[in-house]
Amino acid sequence: MRMHILDWLIICVPLVIVFFISWYTRRYMKSVADFLAASRSAGRYLVATSLGAASYGAITAVMNFEIMGKAGMTVSWWETVLVPVGLFIALSGFVIYRYRETRVMTLAQFFEVRYSRHFRIFAGLLCFLSGLINYAIFPAVAARFFVNYMGLPQNVMLNGHPVFPMFGLVMFVLLGLALYLTLMGGQLTVMVNDATEGLISNVFYLVVAFALLFMFDWRQIFHAVSVGGGNLSIPGAAGVPTAVFNPPAGSQGNWMVDPFDSPGSIESFNIWYVLIGVFWLIYGYMAWQGNQAFNCSAANPHEAKMGNILGSWRVFARTVMITLLGLCALTVLRSPDRTAMASQVVNEVSKIDQAQIRSQMLMPVTLGFLLPVGIKGCFAAIMLFAMLACDGSYLHSWGSIFIQDVIMPFRRRPLTARQHIGILRWSITGVAVFAFMFSLLFQQTEAIRLFFDITGAIFIGGAGAAIIGGLYWSRSTKYGAWAAMLLGAIVPVLGIIVQQIIVHYKTTGFEGGVAFWEKFITIPYTQHVMNGREIMFASALVALVAYVIISLLTCRKPHDMDKLLHRGRYAVKDDQAATVAPEIERSVTSRILGWDRHFTLGDKWISGSLFGWSMLSFAVFVVVTVWNLAYGRWPLAWWSTYWWVYAIILPLIIGVITTIWFTWGVLRDMGRLFRALKTVRRDERDDGTVKGDHLLADEPTNSGR
Repeated sequence: MRMHILDWLIICVPLVIVFFISWYTRRYMKSVADFLAASRSAGRYLVATSLGAASYGAITAVMNFEIMGKAGMTVSWWETVLVPVGLFIALSGFVIYRYRETRVMTLAQFFEVRYSRHFRIFAGLLCFLSGLINYAIFPAVAARFFVNYMGLPQNVMLNGHPVFPMFGLVMFVLLGLALYLTLMGGQLTVMVNDATEGLISNVFYLVVAFALLFMFDWRQIFHAVSVGGGNLSIPGAAGVPTAVFNPPAGSQGNWMVDPFDSPGSIESFNIWYVLIGVFWLIYGYMAWQGNQAFNCSAANPHEAKMGNILGSWRVFARTVMITLLGLCALTVLRSPDRTAMASQVVNEVSKIDQAQIRSQMLMPVTLGFLLPVGIKGCFAAIMLFAMLACDGSYLHSWGSIFIQDVIMPFRRRPLTARQHIGILRWSITGVAVFAFMFSLLFQQTEAIRLFFDITGAIFIGGAGAAIIGGLYWSRSTKYGAWAAMLLGAIVPVLGIIVQQIIVHYKTTGFEGGVAFWEKFITIPYTQHVMNGREIMFASALVALVAYVIISLLTCRKPHDMDKLLHRGRYAVKDDQAATVAPEIERSVTSRILGWDRHFTLGDKWISGSLFGWSMLSFAVFVVVTVWNLAYGRWPLAWWSTYWWVYAIILPLIIGVITTIWFTWGVLRDMGRLFRALKTVRRDERDDGTVKGDHLLADEPTNSGR
């Protein structure tokens, strides 16, 4: 055990605060809409902070550490090419604005309103199954992190004999906490808890980051992750020692800090790679439903859009902390001055049974030895809150989708609010039980990447076309949606199966089998065999083309988009944001920055500053890339300065500002939320039921709308 009593206090005191707030919030949960969508009453800061916390789980941090252990800083460099696309999505309110206008509470409910009930059930089942399997490995990764970070034994011992894996016991406790917080009040308590955890974590991000800067000198860090760094080995498959740091072909030893140090990787990172990334970011936006309840929780479409914009500002403190943690861990593992601690890490990692888990837990174990008392507790609390936020959101999403989109459409008699919430809670509990058993029994191997590719692709491949087309194209039809969803699910799975057959034949040396199967994934008129990323892209293209062609052939009457989006005579008073400017023709600047009649002066400053920062970052990326490719490579000293300024100092300054800013914003929004919940008009018909081509709750009542 590497935890001090102070570390445990740092973890437990904030956790008690979260439980108290959850207990207080549950009294406001009185309807199905409260449980599923927080009564659509959340402000922008509450949405941005809670969604940001739910979107970054403990498994995400572990994956980021794993990536940094292999590629260092350079991955973040190439990700800058997506900045303009992300900026467009945030400022335009792409998808999220219109989705919130529909007033649906799940994506498949939107599919029923826009297409048909049968399509809702099919899409809901496909979404549920892919999401359930995808999530089922999350608890194991989080539990293993805590076991290895805290230095707990690998097994529970009885009379000197192992009786149960320790990660299973830890997972039972952690998953139980997440389940309890989720069941208390559904999305209402999930959102408020996640925002509270996000505020506390923001402070801890800065504490950990400043502590690491005090402990390590930047020149020492940079030297260790570049040419001055050494290597070490850990037991691999069959216990054979395996080198941890393997430079790419052609590297001069600086591949972790110089994006242009690996000619082989630059060759594969070509224009098609970039274009596929841009396409997938737009096409698949909001298709994955792990955090689906946040998409419908905002008070109105404008607040949803602003929450999306603000979410881009919130990440700086977390990003700089994760960056520094990864770099300092690499310094310990690679620096000649810290071989004693590196040896302790290797000895500890060697106790783990599975080779893949040994590699995955290398950085967490290093941090367990590296971080001092107090700081270790801060990072443990951060990871605990990340796990609770992410797992709570996923439990709520997959449990709700199963009931709302697979079970409820078959019911002819409505349930009371109490009955409906009851079966939602049982479904969420079922997801937790499945995730626990799956995580306990599933053996992680090198095929984990394949595991995630399959679970994501079978839904997103066709859902992207159905979402964007359904929201923006009045002539799209249910037949086009069916074609897209079926092809989008079948094509990537077949492609991955073919890839695995090819790998098998390559392993056995059967060249004839390799040549035969490669024909099926070779681009016509070329000799290029598609990789996994290109197969996913091809499946989305096939689904999109089928969606457009079949919709054009089967459309007899354009869909009433005003009715779908509650505009004009279908507008809902409670969803209307305040109008602060007259309805006039917008200027070029307003169109670029996404300003409309609902934007206040403060809103304009928020979106304008995001635009300025994002375009500055992208301009620097373009200039430096052109410089290195056309005029000569930068020396290491220049890269040291670049990373110090753009990856550490500037994000740290912005992180301090946004932590103060968002603390004020979230507390303000929480106060408004609780006041709104006291007076909000609840409609028992607002439970996800669709009648024909509209929501049941949209129909007028005897007392008026």
